[in-house]
Amino acid sequence: MTALRVAIVGLGKIARDQHVPAIAATEGVTLAAIASRNASLPDLPHFATLEQLLRDGPPVDAVALCTPPQVRRAQAAAALAAGKHVMLEKPPGASVSELDPLIAQAARAGRTLFASWHSRFAPAVEPARQWLATRRISSVHIRWKEDVRVWHPGQDWIWQPGGLGVFDPGINALSILTRILPQPVFVTAAELSFPANRAAPIAARLSLEDAAGLPIEAEFDFRQIGPQSWDIVVETDRGPLTLSGGGARLVAGGEILIDAKQAEYRGLYRRFVELTATGASDVDLTPLRLVADAFMLDRRQIVESFEE
Repeated sequence: MTALRVAIVGLGKIARDQHVPAIAATEGVTLAAIASRNASLPDLPHFATLEQLLRDGPPVDAVALCTPPQVRRAQAAAALAAGKHVMLEKPPGASVSELDPLIAQAARAGRTLFASWHSRFAPAVEPARQWLATRRISSVHIRWKEDVRVWHPGQDWIWQPGGLGVFDPGINALSILTRILPQPVFVTAAELSFPANRAAPIAARLSLEDAAGLPIEAEFDFRQIGPQSWDIVVETDRGPLTLSGGGARLVAGGEILIDAKQAEYRGLYRRFVELTATGASDVDLTPLRLVADAFMLDRRQIVESFEE
């Protein structure tokens, strides 16, 4: 089988840390080019923009858009128009409604559009979903707290409209939540904390539930110093289930069931290769809708300014 030739667009921290090594470690895919204004890799064709890549670059089959979400819609539309498959880093866009035309465009072109919720590919997520499928769930608590200076240094786009602020990591928790629970959930209340000098929240508290009234509470915070927290605790009739480490570790029924290294992005690229083989798309917008609903229900408070 000929390897899928992928170009990375936007060679920032997530692309360097995750996409580049995942492509190198995944059978059936190869990194063919880079499009990025301020970064390049040795021995790979480099272009300042996606437009230059599509016009003057080597043959590629697909692009992985690792640019800020505010510009991804236009880039995805251009790539699909050029006959390329498209992987969208999370969040897939700056708004929910802008994704619908892309889904339709990909279908017309017979090309893959893949909204890549990488946290769903963490090693403990599918085992957690299977374990919960046969239990009665009584409550869920999410604690997702990290230091923005460590994970997003100098990334001003995350504080702009459409950048999502603390929901950039928080949406990872929501992507796991909506995968492991057996019923759909919706937001009932949201309290968002905005720094006085920023247009996106630095912390959030959400209340959610399903149609049966299952209570779900979520705490997201970008101001965590010291140990980082990426934990989901689900209370059930057979004892608690705890997903920690962003989905790397699973403890359920008093037993450690999974404790593994993260390899999320390898799973993403394996899925991308599968999808592109037939031109099928995979665009689940559920986590992004929950974030949009949180902004709609926002009870806002202004907190101290945030400086890098």
